[in-house]
Amino acid sequence: TRILAYRPAVDMRKSYDGLLGLVQGTLREDPLSGTLYVFTNRRRTHVKSIYWDRTGFCLFAKRLERGQFTVPSEAETVELSEQAFYLLLDGISIGATRRMM
Repeated sequence: TRILAYRPAVDMRKSYDGLLGLVQGTLREDPLSGTLYVFTNRRRTHVKSIYWDRTGFCLFAKRLERGQFTVPSEAETVELSEQAFYLLLDGISIGATRRMM
């Protein structure tokens, strides 16, 4: 599964339609492609992910009690490996590389 993190801050009040609007309008991606899209808030304490699983959209949200979610790179979007995605969800800094193994 391709995992694409969007670095600019996103309003965490957005749900399915708001996040899908970002995927289509800003990222110029097909939300039905099977890619997992990852978004964080301004303080990087909340993350939301949206994914199409062939029968509907799945929305996942997580809030860290301490620390921040760290998305590598300064680019607007970053493709993450599965391992890097799990590290991000655990609040572990995954460095400043463009593509994590």
